[in-house]
Amino acid sequence: MNILLIGGGTGSTVVIEGLKKHKDLNLSVIVGMMDDGGSNAVVRDEFGLLPLSDIRKSLLALYDSGNNEVLRNLFMYRFSSGEGIKGHTLGNLLMVAMADILGSEVEAIEMFKTIFSINGDIIPVTLDDSRLVAEYEDGEVIEGEHLIDEPEDDRNITKIYLNPAAKANEDAIRAIERADYILLGPGDLYTTTLANIVVDGIKESIQKSKAKIVCIGNLMSKKGQTRNLTQLGYLEIVEKYIGRDVDYFLINNGKIPTKAYERYLKKGEHIIADDLSPEEIKGKIIRADLVATAPVVKDKGDKLERSLVRHDSKKLFRELNKIFYSDSTFLSKLFKTFLSYYKD
Repeated sequence: MNILLIGGGTGSTVVIEGLKKHKDLNLSVIVGMMDDGGSNAVVRDEFGLLPLSDIRKSLLALYDSGNNEVLRNLFMYRFSSGEGIKGHTLGNLLMVAMADILGSEVEAIEMFKTIFSINGDIIPVTLDDSRLVAEYEDGEVIEGEHLIDEPEDDRNITKIYLNPAAKANEDAIRAIERADYILLGPGDLYTTTLANIVVDGIKESIQKSKAKIVCIGNLMSKKGQTRNLTQLGYLEIVEKYIGRDVDYFLINNGKIPTKAYERYLKKGEHIIADDLSPEEIKGKIIRADLVATAPVVKDKGDKLERSLVRHDSKKLFRELNKIFYSDSTFLSKLFKTFLSYYKD
Protein backbone atom coordinates (compact mmCIF):
# COMPACT_ATOMS: atom_id res chain seq x y z
CA MET A 1 0.00 0.00 0.00
CA ASN A 2 1.44 3.38 -1.02
CA ILE A 3 1.10 6.09 1.61
CA LEU A 4 2.09 9.65 0.71
CA LEU A 5 2.47 12.41 3.27
CA ILE A 6 2.52 16.01 2.06
CA GLY A 7 3.90 18.47 4.58
CA GLY A 8 7.11 18.90 6.50
CA GLY A 9 8.19 19.99 9.95
CA THR A 10 7.38 18.42 13.30
CA GLY A 11 3.81 17.46 12.41
CA SER A 12 4.96 15.28 9.53
CA THR A 13 7.70 13.60 11.56
CA VAL A 14 5.14 12.50 14.16
CA VAL A 15 3.06 10.81 11.45
CA ILE A 16 6.15 9.15 9.94
CA GLU A 17 7.27 7.83 13.34
CA GLY A 18 3.93 6.08 13.70
CA LEU A 19 3.92 4.50 10.25
CA LYS A 20 7.54 3.59 9.50
CA LYS A 21 7.71 0.31 11.45
CA HIS A 22 4.92 -1.25 9.43
CA LYS A 23 6.70 -2.82 6.46
CA ASP A 24 3.51 -3.39 4.48
CA LEU A 25 3.29 0.40 4.00
CA ASN A 26 5.39 2.05 1.30
CA LEU A 27 6.02 5.53 2.68
CA SER A 28 6.79 8.68 0.70
CA VAL A 29 7.07 12.23 2.00
CA ILE A 30 6.75 15.35 -0.13
CA VAL A 31 8.65 18.05 1.75
CA GLY A 32 8.17 21.82 1.46
CA MET A 33 11.05 23.94 0.14
CA MET A 34 9.92 27.40 1.28
CA ASP A 35 11.51 27.67 4.74
CA ASP A 36 13.78 30.73 4.81
CA GLY A 37 14.32 31.25 8.54
CA GLY A 38 17.09 30.27 10.94
CA SER A 39 19.87 28.14 9.46
CA ASN A 40 17.84 27.68 6.27
CA ALA A 41 18.39 31.37 5.49
CA VAL A 42 22.15 30.77 5.52
CA VAL A 43 21.80 27.61 3.44
CA ARG A 44 19.83 29.53 0.82
CA ASP A 45 21.76 32.79 0.82
CA GLU A 46 25.36 31.60 1.28
CA PHE A 47 25.33 28.17 -0.35
CA GLY A 48 22.56 28.62 -2.94
CA LEU A 49 20.81 25.46 -1.77
CA LEU A 50 17.16 24.82 -1.04
CA PRO A 51 16.21 24.58 2.67
CA LEU A 52 17.32 21.37 4.32
CA SER A 53 15.73 21.33 7.79
CA ASP A 54 12.50 19.52 6.85
CA ILE A 55 14.47 17.03 4.76
CA ARG A 56 16.70 16.36 7.76
CA LYS A 57 13.68 15.90 10.02
CA SER A 58 12.09 13.48 7.57
CA LEU A 59 15.31 11.46 7.30
CA LEU A 60 15.50 11.13 11.07
CA ALA A 61 11.80 10.26 11.33
CA LEU A 62 12.18 7.44 8.79
CA TYR A 63 15.42 6.19 10.36
CA ASP A 64 14.89 3.10 12.51
CA SER A 65 17.77 3.34 14.96
CA GLY A 66 16.89 0.27 17.04
CA ASN A 67 18.82 0.64 20.27
CA ASN A 68 21.59 2.76 18.74
CA GLU A 69 20.75 6.45 19.02
CA VAL A 70 24.27 7.77 18.40
CA LEU A 71 23.80 8.55 14.71
CA ARG A 72 20.43 10.18 15.33
CA ASN A 73 21.78 12.33 18.19
CA LEU A 74 24.77 13.36 16.08
CA PHE A 75 22.57 14.38 13.15
CA MET A 76 20.24 16.30 15.50
CA TYR A 77 23.01 18.09 17.39
CA ARG A 78 22.50 21.86 17.36
CA PHE A 79 25.40 24.19 18.12
CA SER A 80 24.56 26.50 21.01
CA SER A 81 27.67 28.67 20.68
CA GLY A 82 30.34 29.62 18.19
CA GLU A 83 30.40 32.60 15.85
CA GLY A 84 28.79 31.76 12.54
CA ILE A 85 27.81 28.25 13.60
CA LYS A 86 25.46 28.93 16.54
CA GLY A 87 21.93 27.68 15.86
CA HIS A 88 22.94 25.32 13.06
CA THR A 89 22.40 21.59 13.33
CA LEU A 90 25.23 19.25 12.43
CA GLY A 91 22.79 17.37 10.19
CA ASN A 92 22.18 20.46 8.05
CA LEU A 93 25.91 21.11 7.71
CA LEU A 94 26.54 17.49 6.72
CA MET A 95 23.81 17.74 4.09
CA VAL A 96 25.36 20.94 2.71
CA ALA A 97 28.69 19.13 2.44
CA MET A 98 27.12 16.07 0.79
CA ALA A 99 25.23 18.22 -1.72
CA ASP A 100 28.53 19.93 -2.61
CA ILE A 101 30.31 16.58 -3.00
CA LEU A 102 27.60 14.93 -5.11
CA GLY A 103 26.39 18.01 -6.97
CA SER A 104 22.77 18.33 -5.80
CA GLU A 105 20.43 18.14 -2.83
CA VAL A 106 18.56 15.24 -4.44
CA GLU A 107 21.73 13.14 -4.65
CA ALA A 108 22.54 14.09 -1.04
CA ILE A 109 19.11 12.84 0.10
CA GLU A 110 19.66 9.51 -1.66
CA MET A 111 23.09 9.10 -0.10
CA PHE A 112 21.80 9.77 3.41
CA LYS A 113 18.96 7.32 2.78
CA THR A 114 21.67 4.73 2.11
CA ILE A 115 23.67 5.73 5.19
CA PHE A 116 20.56 5.51 7.40
CA SER A 117 19.22 2.36 5.63
CA ILE A 118 15.95 4.13 4.87
CA ASN A 119 13.38 2.52 2.57
CA GLY A 120 10.91 5.41 2.26
CA ASP A 121 11.14 8.25 -0.25
CA ILE A 122 11.84 11.86 0.71
CA ILE A 123 10.91 14.18 -2.14
CA PRO A 124 11.40 17.96 -2.34
CA VAL A 125 8.14 19.42 -3.61
CA THR A 126 10.08 21.63 -6.04
CA LEU A 127 13.68 22.22 -7.04
CA ASP A 128 12.99 25.87 -7.90
CA ASP A 129 14.08 28.72 -5.63
CA SER A 130 10.88 30.50 -4.64
CA ARG A 131 9.44 32.45 -1.72
CA LEU A 132 6.07 32.05 -0.05
CA VAL A 133 3.83 35.14 -0.23
CA ALA A 134 0.77 35.85 1.93
CA GLU A 135 -1.97 38.38 1.31
CA TYR A 136 -3.97 39.58 4.32
CA GLU A 137 -7.51 40.84 4.83
CA ASP A 138 -6.25 44.41 5.30
CA GLY A 139 -4.53 44.30 1.90
CA GLU A 140 -0.92 43.97 3.11
CA VAL A 141 1.37 41.50 1.34
CA ILE A 142 4.26 39.76 3.14
CA GLU A 143 6.92 37.69 1.39
CA GLY A 144 9.00 35.07 3.18
CA GLU A 145 7.93 31.93 5.03
CA HIS A 146 9.73 32.98 8.21
CA LEU A 147 7.96 36.35 8.38
CA ILE A 148 4.58 34.73 7.66
CA ASP A 149 5.20 32.00 10.23
CA GLU A 150 6.09 34.41 13.03
CA PRO A 151 4.01 37.56 12.35
CA GLU A 152 4.05 40.70 14.43
CA ASP A 153 0.29 41.20 14.11
CA ASP A 154 -2.61 38.76 14.29
CA ARG A 155 -4.42 39.03 10.96
CA ASN A 156 -6.21 36.58 8.73
CA ILE A 157 -4.50 35.34 5.59
CA THR A 158 -6.75 35.51 2.53
CA LYS A 159 -4.38 34.01 -0.04
CA ILE A 160 -0.94 32.45 -0.41
CA TYR A 161 1.18 31.89 -3.51
CA LEU A 162 4.81 31.62 -4.59
CA ASN A 163 7.08 34.29 -6.03
CA PRO A 164 8.29 33.40 -8.56
CA ALA A 165 5.97 30.53 -9.42
CA ALA A 166 7.59 27.15 -8.81
CA LYS A 167 7.19 23.97 -10.86
CA ALA A 168 6.54 20.69 -9.08
CA ASN A 169 9.36 18.16 -8.89
CA GLU A 170 8.52 15.33 -11.31
CA ASP A 171 9.22 12.81 -8.54
CA ALA A 172 6.54 14.50 -6.45
CA ILE A 173 4.01 14.19 -9.29
CA ARG A 174 4.81 10.49 -9.69
CA ALA A 175 4.42 9.93 -5.94
CA ILE A 176 0.94 11.48 -6.05
CA GLU A 177 -0.01 9.35 -9.08
CA ARG A 178 0.91 6.06 -7.40
CA ALA A 179 -0.46 6.88 -3.94
CA ASP A 180 -3.33 4.91 -2.42
CA TYR A 181 -3.67 7.43 0.42
CA ILE A 182 -2.52 11.04 0.62
CA LEU A 183 -2.10 12.47 4.12
CA LEU A 184 -2.33 16.23 4.67
CA GLY A 185 -1.18 17.63 8.00
CA PRO A 186 -0.76 18.10 10.82
CA GLY A 187 1.34 21.24 10.66
CA ASP A 188 1.06 24.98 10.24
CA LEU A 189 -1.84 25.40 7.84
CA TYR A 190 -0.40 27.95 5.42
CA THR A 191 3.37 27.73 5.88
CA THR A 192 3.65 23.95 6.01
CA THR A 193 0.66 22.13 4.50
CA LEU A 194 -0.70 24.55 1.90
CA ALA A 195 2.73 25.89 0.93
CA ASN A 196 3.19 22.58 -0.90
CA ILE A 197 -0.20 22.71 -2.59
CA VAL A 198 0.44 26.07 -4.30
CA VAL A 199 3.42 24.67 -6.21
CA ASP A 200 2.41 24.41 -9.88
CA GLY A 201 1.27 20.88 -10.68
CA ILE A 202 0.64 19.60 -7.14
CA LYS A 203 -3.01 20.63 -6.86
CA GLU A 204 -3.77 19.38 -10.35
CA SER A 205 -2.16 16.00 -9.64
CA ILE A 206 -4.13 15.61 -6.40
CA GLN A 207 -7.35 16.33 -8.27
CA LYS A 208 -6.55 13.65 -10.87
CA SER A 209 -5.39 11.13 -8.28
CA LYS A 210 -7.54 8.17 -7.32
CA ALA A 211 -6.00 8.20 -3.84
CA LYS A 212 -8.12 8.75 -0.75
CA ILE A 213 -7.34 12.03 1.02
CA VAL A 214 -6.85 11.97 4.78
CA CYS A 215 -6.64 15.36 6.50
CA ILE A 216 -5.31 15.51 10.07
CA GLY A 217 -6.60 18.56 11.92
CA ASN A 218 -4.33 20.69 14.08
CA LEU A 219 -4.66 20.64 17.86
CA MET A 220 -4.15 24.31 18.70
CA SER A 221 -4.51 27.62 16.91
CA LYS A 222 -1.56 29.66 15.69
CA LYS A 223 -1.23 33.42 15.50
CA GLY A 224 -1.56 34.71 11.97
CA GLN A 225 -2.82 31.42 10.55
CA THR A 226 -5.60 29.66 12.45
CA ARG A 227 -6.55 31.89 15.38
CA ASN A 228 -10.38 32.16 15.70
CA LEU A 229 -10.72 29.31 13.19
CA THR A 230 -12.88 26.22 13.83
CA GLN A 231 -12.34 22.73 12.45
CA LEU A 232 -15.01 23.36 9.82
CA GLY A 233 -13.23 26.52 8.71
CA TYR A 234 -9.91 24.66 8.70
CA LEU A 235 -11.34 21.92 6.51
CA GLU A 236 -12.97 24.37 4.11
CA ILE A 237 -9.64 26.13 3.53
CA VAL A 238 -7.84 22.84 2.85
CA GLU A 239 -10.51 21.70 0.41
CA LYS A 240 -10.48 25.07 -1.37
CA TYR A 241 -6.74 24.81 -2.00
CA ILE A 242 -6.68 21.16 -3.10
CA GLY A 243 -9.84 21.56 -5.18
CA ARG A 244 -11.58 18.40 -3.98
CA ASP A 245 -13.26 16.95 -0.91
CA VAL A 246 -11.23 15.04 1.65
CA ASP A 247 -12.30 11.46 2.34
CA TYR A 248 -11.39 11.38 6.04
CA PHE A 249 -10.84 14.13 8.59
CA LEU A 250 -9.14 13.23 11.88
CA ILE A 251 -9.93 15.45 14.88
CA ASN A 252 -8.50 15.17 18.37
CA ASN A 253 -10.97 14.76 21.25
CA GLY A 254 -8.35 13.96 23.89
CA LYS A 255 -7.35 16.30 26.71
CA ILE A 256 -4.52 18.75 26.07
CA PRO A 257 -1.85 18.60 28.85
CA THR A 258 -2.76 21.31 31.37
CA LYS A 259 0.59 23.12 31.70
CA ALA A 260 1.13 23.34 27.95
CA TYR A 261 -2.47 24.42 27.42
CA GLU A 262 -2.11 27.24 29.95
CA ARG A 263 0.99 28.53 28.15
CA TYR A 264 -0.96 28.62 24.89
CA LEU A 265 -3.79 30.53 26.56
CA LYS A 266 -1.35 33.18 27.81
CA LYS A 267 -0.27 33.71 24.20
CA GLY A 268 -3.86 34.12 23.05
CA GLU A 269 -4.18 30.71 21.42
CA HIS A 270 -7.04 28.24 21.75
CA ILE A 271 -8.10 24.70 20.96
CA ILE A 272 -9.50 24.58 17.43
CA ALA A 273 -13.17 23.97 18.19
CA ASP A 274 -14.90 20.94 16.71
CA ASP A 275 -18.04 22.30 15.08
CA LEU A 276 -18.41 19.57 12.45
CA SER A 277 -21.26 17.15 11.95
CA PRO A 278 -21.43 14.25 9.44
CA GLU A 279 -23.91 16.19 7.33
CA GLU A 280 -21.55 19.13 6.84
CA ILE A 281 -18.92 17.31 4.78
CA LYS A 282 -19.12 14.49 2.31
CA GLY A 283 -16.22 12.61 3.84
CA LYS A 284 -15.92 10.83 7.17
CA ILE A 285 -15.10 12.60 10.44
CA ILE A 286 -13.04 10.55 12.87
CA ARG A 287 -12.79 11.79 16.44
CA ALA A 288 -10.20 10.19 18.72
CA ASP A 289 -7.62 10.93 21.40
CA LEU A 290 -4.61 11.92 19.28
CA VAL A 291 -2.64 14.18 21.62
CA ALA A 292 0.77 13.38 23.11
CA THR A 293 1.09 13.73 26.87
CA ALA A 294 4.91 13.69 27.14
CA PRO A 295 6.47 17.17 27.55
CA VAL A 296 8.31 18.66 24.56
CA VAL A 297 12.01 19.27 25.21
CA LYS A 298 13.52 22.06 23.13
CA ASP A 299 17.01 21.59 21.68
CA LYS A 300 19.80 23.62 23.20
CA GLY A 301 20.61 26.50 20.89
CA ASP A 302 17.21 26.42 19.15
CA LYS A 303 15.86 29.98 19.05
CA LEU A 304 12.76 29.37 16.93
CA GLU A 305 9.22 29.14 18.29
CA ARG A 306 8.15 25.48 18.58
CA SER A 307 4.86 23.71 19.26
CA LEU A 308 4.39 22.63 22.87
CA VAL A 309 1.38 20.43 22.08
CA ARG A 310 1.81 17.68 19.52
CA HIS A 311 0.10 14.61 18.16
CA ASP A 312 1.07 11.18 19.48
CA SER A 313 2.59 8.97 16.76
CA LYS A 314 1.16 5.70 18.13
CA LYS A 315 -2.33 7.14 18.55
CA LEU A 316 -2.23 8.56 15.03
CA PHE A 317 -1.13 5.23 13.59
CA ARG A 318 -3.94 3.44 15.39
CA GLU A 319 -6.57 5.61 13.70
CA LEU A 320 -4.84 5.70 10.31
CA ASN A 321 -4.47 1.92 10.39
CA LYS A 322 -8.23 1.59 10.86
CA ILE A 323 -8.74 3.68 7.75
CA PHE A 324 -6.20 1.80 5.64
CA TYR A 325 -7.48 -1.68 6.47
CA SER A 326 -11.21 -1.07 6.64
CA ASP A 327 -11.43 0.85 3.39
CA SER A 328 -13.31 -1.02 0.69
CA THR A 329 -10.87 0.14 -2.02
CA PHE A 330 -7.94 -1.48 -0.24
CA LEU A 331 -9.88 -4.67 0.49
CA SER A 332 -10.85 -4.89 -3.18
CA LYS A 333 -7.19 -4.59 -4.22
CA LEU A 334 -6.17 -7.18 -1.65
CA PHE A 335 -8.82 -9.59 -2.88
CA LYS A 336 -7.74 -9.15 -6.51
CA THR A 337 -4.12 -9.78 -5.52
CA PHE A 338 -5.15 -12.93 -3.68
CA LEU A 339 -7.07 -14.19 -6.69
CA SER A 340 -4.10 -13.57 -9.02
CA TYR A 341 -1.84 -15.64 -6.80
CA TYR A 342 -4.49 -18.33 -6.46
CA LYS A 343 -4.78 -18.65 -10.27
CA ASP A 344 -1.02 -19.01 -10.59
